[in-house]
Amino acid sequence: MTRENIEKTINGLLIEEFEIEENAITPGAHLKNDLGLESLDFVDIAVIVQKEFGLTLKGEEMTSIRTLQNLYDYIFNCIQKK
Repeated sequence: MTRENIEKTINGLLIEEFEIEENAITPGAHLKNDLGLESLDFVDIAVIVQKEFGLTLKGEEMTSIRTLQNLYDYIFNCIQKK
């Protein structure tokens, strides 16, 4: 899977599941401060990532993911290691 596919998938899910405006979704967007995601939303993101990409996000890994770019990179790197 390419980075572009990962970004499109994640962005689409953010728009659909969390009703985030498309223009707010940029790689540098901070998940909490810019996109307004809360702690429980991160649980939902972890479930979505597992369903869409077959990856299990652990709590300690989620704490290092602060921006959309961090999330894209994390997913891409995990897929590359498979």
